[in-house]
Amino acid sequence: MTTTGHWVGTWTAAPAPAEGAAFLNHTLRMIPRVSIGGSRVRVRISNAYGARPLAIGSAFIGVRGTGPAVVPGSNRRLTFGGETGATVAAGALIVSDPVELTFAPLSDLAVSVHLPQDLPASFGITGRYARQTNYISPPGDFSGEEVMPVGRLTDDWYFVCGVDVVAPKETGAVVAVGDSLTDANISTHDGHHSWPSQLARRLIARSGGRPMAVMNQGLGGNRILHDIRGDSGLRRFDRDVLAQPGVTHTIIMLGTNDLRNRPGKAEEEVTAPQMIAGLKQFAVRGHAHGIKVIAATLTPFENETFLPGAWNPKREAVRQAVNDWVRKTDVFDAIADFDQAVRDPNRPTSMLPVYDCGDHLHQSDAGYRAMGDAIDLALFE
Repeated sequence: MTTTGHWVGTWTAAPAPAEGAAFLNHTLRMIPRVSIGGSRVRVRISNAYGARPLAIGSAFIGVRGTGPAVVPGSNRRLTFGGETGATVAAGALIVSDPVELTFAPLSDLAVSVHLPQDLPASFGITGRYARQTNYISPPGDFSGEEVMPVGRLTDDWYFVCGVDVVAPKETGAVVAVGDSLTDANISTHDGHHSWPSQLARRLIARSGGRPMAVMNQGLGGNRILHDIRGDSGLRRFDRDVLAQPGVTHTIIMLGTNDLRNRPGKAEEEVTAPQMIAGLKQFAVRGHAHGIKVIAATLTPFENETFLPGAWNPKREAVRQAVNDWVRKTDVFDAIADFDQAVRDPNRPTSMLPVYDCGDHLHQSDAGYRAMGDAIDLALFE
């Protein structure tokens, strides 16, 4: 890295506890789609939920060709403190040494990691849903192969949690924090339809303006105040936002799952003041680190079928109260009015059908795109 550049996260996956995963001498080939491009790159690997240290036998990064293949000649061996293998402490992450690899904005990379150990489900595999195809080899180390043999497909991220690139010093980065509505659940598989993906495309396509990377830290089921399928938004904010390389802005879209109260616990039935107090904390903590904090309004979910009964008029009133506060407060640097972007103007408790995937909770591909289009790019000048 030179004095004219700095590290910026060009892609992320928020660590969470994987469900039912296990590995034994397998190679993973994860396929991150970057936001900004570059020519000097490093990879982050997380053992956030591991009960013991994680051994990495070898690791490579290349430009993806098709399927599980990398572009010939592009696969670069990753080292860690000069060593080809590494051990990641329980609960920690490791950052690779940088390598030279040139890749374009919005391109797919291939990060291959050989896991030599027996990693049963009880190990505490770190991973989460990807909404895209990734690859797991038959037993063996195939990390250096240009065409990796495939033992099975997966639509999860495992262990790989970030790709960073050296970018010009003026380059910023926006971290999207949310739940499955940020992760684009139910969208077309392998289509990259999330609103952060659409924001990244718009930022790359605009003429002029500050160069900006986008990191999607959406996590299905995530809530502001209570843990579920991983840490709450307030618990993971330091790791998933403040610690991200080059972050200058964050967009917070959390609260829908607080309202839905999937566990059905009386003590987790939230009020508008409780949600607002949590949202204020994101602003306080982000501003303390010089980060601009943008709040998103919560989208409608009247009579959702994903979790029947999760919507009711009382919870709708809380959503409306929180959105009203977000629109009027001066706590945040700006807002992204996703509610206005996708709601039915004739029935604002519901989404427009064209923006509804059909379960009345998650957006369609067009709905996620409309959310990405609702963000004012002038916020990132």
